[in-house]
Amino acid sequence: MNDATSNQEQAHLISQALPYMQRYDGKTVVVKFGGNAMGDEALHKAFAQDIALLAQSGVEPIVVHGGGPQIGAMLDQLGFKSEFRGGLRVTTKEMVRVVEMVLAGSINKEIVSSICAEGGYAVGLCGKDGQMVTAQKIHRTEKTPDSNIEQIIDLGFVGEPKYVDTVLLNMLRMKGIIPVIAPIASGGNNKTYNINADTFSGAISGAMEAERLLFLTDVAGVLDEEGNLIRELDVKTARMMIKHGVITGGMIPKVETCMAALEQGVEGVVILDGRKPHAVLLELFTEHGAGTLITP
Repeated sequence: MNDATSNQEQAHLISQALPYMQRYDGKTVVVKFGGNAMGDEALHKAFAQDIALLAQSGVEPIVVHGGGPQIGAMLDQLGFKSEFRGGLRVTTKEMVRVVEMVLAGSINKEIVSSICAEGGYAVGLCGKDGQMVTAQKIHRTEKTPDSNIEQIIDLGFVGEPKYVDTVLLNMLRMKGIIPVIAPIASGGNNKTYNINADTFSGAISGAMEAERLLFLTDVAGVLDEEGNLIRELDVKTARMMIKHGVITGGMIPKVETCMAALEQGVEGVVILDGRKPHAVLLELFTEHGAGTLITP
């Protein structure tokens, strides 16, 4: 390939991306960072590059991250036994201190450092900062195996967002600073709660009236009966696919989280494959995107 051909291809790629860059100019995009992308050095670097480039292109990114494997490893190291009920980790008062240390400490600062190293201007936060997120204790029920009777289960210091104050996030947005947020928040009596990162990112997206919420996962997106990626579907279709068993297993809670975010006012939610380098840029700045877009 000669230089002239290479230059033409680069110019073509830029011209194709430009309309999408203009579409998201000045718009808030929330990205939930998790899965294999967090643990893979090359994918982590590519993600940081994407976030830095979004900000430099006029997009206003907000990153929310999880850290389940890292939390589990630290709890094991400290001698705590993890128990899961209804897909959520039972979190004692002693354990929530460890969770906060891992999420709002080491993981958060690592992501911030990576984005800054790629030219972004990021700052690490959790829901406690500026009283950004007020939490409430989460309540769940499950059926007993022998009697099939519903009973309330106590998950300890596991919460869900009750209220999001956008003052701090708007101040950072106006200054061009990228918030990187750990899903830890305070509730009544100054208690600390661990919040599911998907739920947390949905609440942040709704409060900020985000144009897009992107869920980086370890799957390609929502698949049809033949295993092909579905590029776009609406809430009604998604509910029918769950009812008829097309969407099954672990994809059901992912899609339900997407629908909950849409109910909170997000314009569109995307499930995309975080195992692909630069999945965020491919989703936002190309014609067909990189995952499944779910719309109201």
